[in-house]
Amino acid sequence: MVRWQRRANKEADAVGQGELRGVVAMDGPSGTGKSTVARRLAGALGAGYLDTGAMYRAITLAVLRAGVDPADSAAVLRVAEAADLHIGTDPRHASVHLGAEDVAAEIRGQRVTLAVSAVSAVPRVRDLLVARQRQIINEAGARLGGIVVEGRDIGTVVAPDAGLKVYLTASAAARAARRTAQDSAEGRKSTVDATLADVQRRDRLDSTRAVSPLRPAEDAVEVDTTELDITGVLDHLLAIVRDRGLHRAAAAR
Repeated sequence: MVRWQRRANKEADAVGQGELRGVVAMDGPSGTGKSTVARRLAGALGAGYLDTGAMYRAITLAVLRAGVDPADSAAVLRVAEAADLHIGTDPRHASVHLGAEDVAAEIRGQRVTLAVSAVSAVPRVRDLLVARQRQIINEAGARLGGIVVEGRDIGTVVAPDAGLKVYLTASAAARAARRTAQDSAEGRKSTVDATLADVQRRDRLDSTRAVSPLRPAEDAVEVDTTELDITGVLDHLLAIVRDRGLHRAAAAR
């Protein structure tokens, strides 16, 4: 039996619904600032936050710990079905656990990064996780009024009816530089050249996989973050949220 669980946003539960109405779907490749922007947007609106990429990474870590070949689809699925995954929805305290163990740092390591594309390409694993992601979205909508969800197939597959779909882009060089800086800040060793090669590899694998390839939804707002800082992107998205009537205060007027 699959044991998927959500760690509740206790602070948000205590104060009730936030300012976001519905779902903001945020997609894009690695290094575009997606995670930081999504967390800050959710925090600014008192909304829930879901990092779907962390779910795939956690399953990948479970696969590696089990000694399973990421290319063995049947074995990968068995690990995914048995995984005791807990994913947080509080943007201020995003958490990822396998059982009682906090794996938020370990899932960002090179070993997981090199294997996650293969694991996330398994169709039945994607089906399993997408079903759980939709459940979390529905729960957050009922508790908080809205949620910001980030990943690579949110606007196209997970939440195609989202009130706002955003696709963040940036040059490969800019994304590699950002990821290298992040790795260094978090104590992981990397070089810009190695990270650039990995960014290009992930882009190729994610955009060409048969199931849920990385691509913008037809009605997504595309934002190039190459020359923008986080504050600039956040201000732009907050304005769109209000313009679309997804902000409770704006909708009440």
